[in-house]
Amino acid sequence: MGIRIERDDLSRAGVIALLEEHLANMYELSPPESVHALDLSQLRAPGITFWTAWEGDLLLGCGALKELSPEHGEIKSMRTPKAIRRRGAGRAMLDHIVAEARSRGYRTLSLETGPQDGFLAAQSLYRSVGFEVCGPFGDYRLDPFSVFMTLELAPAPERPPGS
Repeated sequence: MGIRIERDDLSRAGVIALLEEHLANMYELSPPESVHALDLSQLRAPGITFWTAWEGDLLLGCGALKELSPEHGEIKSMRTPKAIRRRGAGRAMLDHIVAEARSRGYRTLSLETGPQDGFLAAQSLYRSVGFEVCGPFGDYRLDPFSVFMTLELAPAPERPPGS
């Protein structure tokens, strides 16, 4: 059985628990003013699409895409449960979000993560698909508890007429 990614309305208890784990972990690793993780109400806002990754009935992870502009998106809330990491859900979710950003015509996809050891695996995952460290974007400011990364997306190939 493979990993299934689906758009999610953030109403299931397991999804809510995963996001609570995510927020709690972010506050463990960074001071409150440096936590940029979104809560449930913020993830339900217009301009944000949220997905979950599943193997059968087992929740493997989540991720979101926030539109910053018609050409720029931001990855938010990438998380796999601590107890079941290393199953490929993070890579599957990242690939899904990058593909969605391309299909929307975004030219740039960015994210904010942390510099601490707890974020190094995520940084490695992002680098593996071409993300590079950059300066702050959107409303972010320089912060010693933030690492900003970006991926320039090639424009979607033009379809020949009649295809």
